[in-house]
Amino acid sequence: MIEIRKVSPEMTYPLRHRILRPSQPIEESMYDSDHKEGTFHVGAFSEDKLISVATFIPDSNPAFTAKKQYRLRQMATLENYRKKGAGSAIVQYAEEYIRELGIHVLWCKGRTSVQEYYRKMGFEAYGEVFDYPPIGPHIIMYKELK
Repeated sequence: MIEIRKVSPEMTYPLRHRILRPSQPIEESMYDSDHKEGTFHVGAFSEDKLISVATFIPDSNPAFTAKKQYRLRQMATLENYRKKGAGSAIVQYAEEYIRELGIHVLWCKGRTSVQEYYRKMGFEAYGEVFDYPPIGPHIIMYKELK
């Protein structure tokens, strides 16, 4: 069984580093926005082991007209636990929480390699693919929350 709960930013760093930026120093997985007011971090646990994380930041993208928006950032899941629902459970948990805050749009800059994953969770692509050095090609994905 997977348990979803809020976690501290510091708890997300090892998993972010291992999955998203393994060839860079761990400091590259730490952001000033991790401690921004309104930011929250969510973890998925399996038998008390942290297996997936994501960060949600109050951040507006001018492409979307909704005044209240949140950005999904730094989503990472351990390889052995992928395709078992941990990531989507985190996003569902966060969506419920930010809907209660009156948020209308959740968006992210997703790697093109996981574009289909986001699509399955109801996100749509916006704009063109762009390079996000040193990570590679990304595309903006968004979801209107009703």
